[in-house]
Amino acid sequence: MKIIDLTAHHCPYPLVQIKLALKKMQPGELLGISISDSGSRRDVPPFLKKLVIRLRLLMITQKSYRWSLRKVTLSKFNYVYS
Repeated sequence: MKIIDLTAHHCPYPLVQIKLALKKMQPGELLGISISDSGSRRDVPPFLKKLVIRLRLLMITQKSYRWSLRKVTLSKFNYVYS
């Protein structure tokens, strides 16, 4: 699993880096991300849900969120939200 620590960056940089990482991933691969910016914490989950990316919250601290993402391939009959 590739892990990206974006805690030192402010929106929109974390969202852009997540988009770029997702483009490089194959279906089934995992990506770990850490973000701390309040704008990113607000914007990243809806963006990933819109892309139908499986998102699992691993840890919340006072200053950051850590997620695990799994890129999935979906047919028009196989929509999965988690």
